[in-house]
Amino acid sequence: MREIYAGLPWWVKWVAVPVIALVVFGSLIMTVVGFVIGLLFKALVFVALVGGLIYIVRKFMTNSSSRSGW
Repeated sequence: MREIYAGLPWWVKWVAVPVIALVVFGSLIMTVVGFVIGLLFKALVFVALVGGLIYIVRKFMTNSSSRSGW
């Protein structure tokens, strides 16, 4: 197999084979990329919501503790 591939012209190795691979596996690649981007977006939203919740709870706890001192 390596001998056959080595005997091909450069444009077959570097242009035709990658194009064929993209045509055949393009939808699979796009599905995986879309899943990874969606997962990263959901993780970012999760971190933002947890951070906001922690901020609100700390703000509420400091306000309620300062009022109880009166």
